[in-house]
Amino acid sequence: MNTFRYGIDRLTSSFALKLARKEVKGILTEETKSKVMKSSEAVQQIAKGDKAVYGINTGFGPLCTSRISESDTRTLQENLLKSHAVGLGEPIPVEISKLMLVLKVQALSQGFSGIQLATIERMLWMLENDMIPVVPLQGSVGASGDLAPLSHLFLPLIGYGKVHLKGAIISAEKALQSYHLSPIQLGPKEGLALINGTQFIAAFGVKVVDRLHNVLTHADITGAMMIEGLMGSIKPFSAELHQLRPYPGNKHTAQTILNLLHESEIVNSHANCARVQDPYSLRCMPQVHGASRNAWLHLRDAIETEINSVTDNPVVLNAEHTISGGNFHGQPIALPLDYACLAASEIGNIADRRIYLSIEGDTPGVPKLLLKETGLNSGLMIPQYTTAALASENKGLCFPSSADSIPTSLGQEDHVSMGSIGARKALQVIGNVEKILGVELFYAAQAMDFHAPMKSGKIMTAIYEHVRTKISPVVSDRVMTEDMETAIELIQSGELVEIAKQVAIKEGLAFETEWSELFTY
Repeated sequence: MNTFRYGIDRLTSSFALKLARKEVKGILTEETKSKVMKSSEAVQQIAKGDKAVYGINTGFGPLCTSRISESDTRTLQENLLKSHAVGLGEPIPVEISKLMLVLKVQALSQGFSGIQLATIERMLWMLENDMIPVVPLQGSVGASGDLAPLSHLFLPLIGYGKVHLKGAIISAEKALQSYHLSPIQLGPKEGLALINGTQFIAAFGVKVVDRLHNVLTHADITGAMMIEGLMGSIKPFSAELHQLRPYPGNKHTAQTILNLLHESEIVNSHANCARVQDPYSLRCMPQVHGASRNAWLHLRDAIETEINSVTDNPVVLNAEHTISGGNFHGQPIALPLDYACLAASEIGNIADRRIYLSIEGDTPGVPKLLLKETGLNSGLMIPQYTTAALASENKGLCFPSSADSIPTSLGQEDHVSMGSIGARKALQVIGNVEKILGVELFYAAQAMDFHAPMKSGKIMTAIYEHVRTKISPVVSDRVMTEDMETAIELIQSGELVEIAKQVAIKEGLAFETEWSELFTY
């Protein structure tokens, strides 16, 4: 699909990212435009009428009983954006601001928010021309919509706030002038439609779906490499075992590791050894990695529902029928994001245990601290301190944000999700796990060195050899920060997965499993 029809096509996390990155063009069809204009006309009728409808001819939050005259409705909406733009902290990444715009356009294009067509078209223009609003990181409690961040996102529509433009941060007023554009004149309900919603939480959620998926795939790769380095058994990955406890993530992880180690000389060299069982960090990868993959699946489904939903309030069905409800409340994705945060942390936790296991010196032929001559040299003793610190930091970040609620809006909004905080923390934890997996890759390659001239299977050998083109073996103490950073870049870039896929295709081997399609996004 080269184009995406806002308000008609179903959005996924991967498509949201493609739209944000301009790899796919988003369009408004005539059908969508008609729905939007019909909804806008309904709001205009309500504004002219005598019936009180929240946010159209009333104040907001605890001021919902205050009636607003028709002549003041425009001022009401602009005041809403200005008064609610109270975020603090560093700006969120530009890509997440873009995602927020993409997700808001998708929600508004469904025709239940009373937004003007011109307002949506200006949002799409901003995306197309990379005039991206500056949104502070902090300030949302994840209910009543992500009020503060969304207010900052849409201040530039009315000529306020700041934007990223051509590598600089400038005032929205100056940016609009440079394109000879005037600010949008908001109509009734438009300010409320813009800031009511979960697009801040959901945009972070899209990134969590994307980066956690990458982490899970690489955890199987680094875990398989560590099995080779420590001469672990592949029996715990047998299909017969996992059919007896058939979680999809467990089966997928087990089969992936078997595929990676297919026809490995190293595995075959100790097929009949006396060791009965490996430590859990090797043996239980399907159960631990698999459980985290199942959590990812839960999150993916929740995020996909959310980014195709109408999260505005009130919802405008027609001029006679509006519903003031709670679709803006972030709880439906706040809980899965907390779950995903824990799932990511556990991947880092078990990887750190494998790293520690690799330096104990209990594997035949693999020396303590992964270096032949120690004493004068410390070998790979200390990078594990770093992974221990990262794993511990993640544990502290795993307290569920959704377990907390602080009443706001003079008690009108007396339960909130804190999903915005949970979403940010999940991404922070994933960043730490990427670092841990990078160190595991560094250690596992070092452990595999000691089994030469034996090789792993073709897929894993190709991965190992690629790592060795980037990071040389450690033979004596050296500054290892650059080695670790290079390994982390290999994890983040996804190039090891591409190598695995290319080798599998070339050699007629399996890398992906029959459950792979389930775990796509």
